[in-house]
Amino acid sequence: NLSVVYENDEWIYYHGVFPVARHHVKDRRFFRMITSSFINSGACRVCDIIRVFNVSKSSVIRNCNKFKKNGSDSFFRNNKKGVRKSKVLTNEKIKKAEELLSLDFCRSEVASKIGVKYDTLNKAIQDGRIKISTSSSPTCIDKSSRSLNDSNAGKKIGVACTRIKERTLCAFGMLKMAETNFERCNDVTNGGVLTALPALMANGLYHKINECFSEFNGYYSVTHVITLLGFMALCRIKTVEQLRRQPPGELGKILGLDRIPEVKRLREKIGELSSDGSAEKWGEFLTRKWMNEAPDLAGVLYVDGHVRLYSGKEKLPKQYVSRERLCIRGLMDFWVNDRLGQPFFVVRKTVNPGMLQVLKENIVPRLLKEVPNQPTEEQLKSDPFLHRFIIVFDREGYSPEFFKEMWTKHRIACMTYHKYPGDDWEESEFQNVSVELVNGEIADMKLAERGTMIGSGKNKIWVREIRKLTKNGHQTSIISTAYSLCHMILAVLMFARWCQENFFNYAMKHFAIDLLTDYLKEVVPDTEMVVSPQWRTNERKLNSLNSKLKARKNRFADLTLHPAMENNQKKYKKWEERKIELAEEIKLIDIEVQNYKEKRKTIKKHIKVSELPEKEQFKALSTSKKHLTDTIKMIAYRAETAMANNIRKECGTLEQARALLRDVFTSEADLIPDKDAGILIVRLHNLSTHALDKKLDKLLAILNETETKYPCSNLTIK
Repeated sequence: NLSVVYENDEWIYYHGVFPVARHHVKDRRFFRMITSSFINSGACRVCDIIRVFNVSKSSVIRNCNKFKKNGSDSFFRNNKKGVRKSKVLTNEKIKKAEELLSLDFCRSEVASKIGVKYDTLNKAIQDGRIKISTSSSPTCIDKSSRSLNDSNAGKKIGVACTRIKERTLCAFGMLKMAETNFERCNDVTNGGVLTALPALMANGLYHKINECFSEFNGYYSVTHVITLLGFMALCRIKTVEQLRRQPPGELGKILGLDRIPEVKRLREKIGELSSDGSAEKWGEFLTRKWMNEAPDLAGVLYVDGHVRLYSGKEKLPKQYVSRERLCIRGLMDFWVNDRLGQPFFVVRKTVNPGMLQVLKENIVPRLLKEVPNQPTEEQLKSDPFLHRFIIVFDREGYSPEFFKEMWTKHRIACMTYHKYPGDDWEESEFQNVSVELVNGEIADMKLAERGTMIGSGKNKIWVREIRKLTKNGHQTSIISTAYSLCHMILAVLMFARWCQENFFNYAMKHFAIDLLTDYLKEVVPDTEMVVSPQWRTNERKLNSLNSKLKARKNRFADLTLHPAMENNQKKYKKWEERKIELAEEIKLIDIEVQNYKEKRKTIKKHIKVSELPEKEQFKALSTSKKHLTDTIKMIAYRAETAMANNIRKECGTLEQARALLRDVFTSEADLIPDKDAGILIVRLHNLSTHALDKKLDKLLAILNETETKYPCSNLTIK
C-alpha cells in the first residue's frame, strides 16, 4: 500500500492514493525520520528503503534505533553539547570553496585548492554547510554554443559580431574603442597562448606604443591589434591571410572581444601603424630597452646578412645564397644579434652594397648611440687596449682597412675568420684548455695564439690571431682587435656565432621572417648602384671559358707526362693527333679569353639604377609593414626563449622546451573571469603525460608570480 514519487526535487509518499508526507530531496533529517517511522510501523522493510533510495544498510538501521529510543523529534533537535564546529573546513575555506564552485570548478579541483579531502568537501555540500550558488555565476558557453552564436550573428552584421551595440556606437563615433571584456568560455581555441602574455609584456610588446602610434578611430584599438599580432606569431599563424582559416570568434575571446578584425581591415590597421616611420621608431625604443636590460649581452654583437628569396615579377638584383649555393633574386637583410643569438634590429637593403658599407653607414652609427655602458673618453685614453664593444661577423667583412678605421676612429673591436691564414702552425704550440660556452656547457679546445700583421701600406694593422686545432688536424684561424680579452674568451665568442645561424633557421621555419607582408612597391633611388647586366654576362662567359681552358690544359699535361709507346705506331699516331687538337683548342680558347678580358675593361662593373636597360628596370618592395611584423616576431622569439630557459633543465634541452611551449600555445584552454576578485583564470588542459604536466606546472608557477594584468583591463591573469 506504500509508494513514493520523485517530482520537482521533492519526495512524495503515498498510502494507497492519499499523500501522507513530502520533503525536499536535500532534507536529510525529515527523510531519516519518515523512513524510520515506516519501517517501525511495518509499512515497509529495511531492504525496500535501501533499494529505492540507494542508502547504506547501517545508516537505515541506525536511524530506526534512534526513532525507537528517542522518537521523531530526536532527528530535529540539536545536541546538548552544541554543534561541533569543523576543524578542517574553516569559514575562509568555505567561502573560497563557494567562490570556486560558482566558477564551475569541479569538486576535486576545489578540494585540492583549499587543502581538504574530496569526501570532506562532498559531505559539507550534502549537509548544506557549503552552498553552490548558480544564480550569480556567469553563463558557461561551450565551443558548440559559441560556434552557433557566431554563425547566427553572421545573418545580421557579420560572423561572430555579437556586441552589436558597441560596434554601432563606434561606427558613429560615439565610442572610441571596444571595452576588453572577458566571458566565461570553455575550450577556447589557442587559449593556451595567454600563458605567454607575461613574457610578451616583459619583452616590450606594449613598450612606448602610445608615443609611437596614433590611436585608431573605431572598434579596435592599437593594443588589440598589437596583441593579436603577438599571439599570431606564437601560434604560428605566419601571415594575415592565414586568419581566413581561423575561427574569428575564438581568437576574439582571447582578446576580450567578440571577434578579431577581418583580414582586409587588419591589413589597413597594420598599414596605419607602419606609416610615417612609426614602426622604425618603435623598433629603436625596443632595441634600447633590450640592450639596457642586458648590457653584458650587448657588449658582443653578431652581424650577418640574410637573403630573403623572391620569386615575383620584379627583376630584383640577384644575391648569392650560401644555403642554396646559387645566385638567386632576393632582398638582403643585415641582422644584429646579441651574444645569445637574440635579435636586436635588422637593416634591409633591396640592393646589396656589401656588409662593410652597411656596417659603416647604418649599423655602427646606431650602435654607438644605443649600446649601453660604453667606456668614457677618459677611460679610453688611459687604457690604449680598451674597446667600446665587439662586432663579430664572417669572412665577408674581412678588411684590414675596416678593422683599422673602427679601432682608430671609434675604438670598436672587430672579430672574424682569417681570410688568408697561411701555413699551419706547429702542433706543439697548441694547448688543451677547458672553456665555458655561452649556453653554460664546458668544452675542451686546443688553442694557440700569435700576433700578426694584416693588410699592406697605410692599412696595415696588428691583430691577434687565434687558432683552434680540430681532431682531423684542421686549423681554424680567428683574428681580432679585442686586445684586452683572454684568447679563450675570444675563441668562445667567435664559435658562438652559430647561435645567430640557429636563430635564422628557427625564425625562418617557425616565424616566417622570409615571407612578404604585402605587395606594395617603392621607387628605387636613381643614385643606387647595381651590378651592370653587361658586366655580369661578360663575367659569366669568361668564367665558362676559363673552366674549359683549365680542363684542356690539364688533359694536355696528362698526355705530355704519359706519352704513348713508340713501338705501337697506331696508338702513337692517335696520341700525337690528340695533342695537336688540344693545343689548337687551347690556343683558340685563350684568344677568346683575352678578347673577353679586353672587353671587360670597357664595361663598368657598377652602374646607376637609372642606367639599367628597360628590361632590367625594377621597383623596390615596401618594407614598412615588414618592419612592424618582424619587430613583433622578434618580441615573440625573445618571449618564447625566456619561457623555454625557465624549464630548460627539466626538459633536457632548449629545443625540447620550445617544442613543449609550441604545444601549449596552440592548445585549448578555459577562460574563467572573476570580476569581483579581479582575476582572469586561464585553465589549461592536461598534457599527454604527467611528466609534461610537472614541467609545465613549474613554468605556470613562475608566470603566476608576475601578477600580470591583461592590458586595458583590471583582471590579473592566473
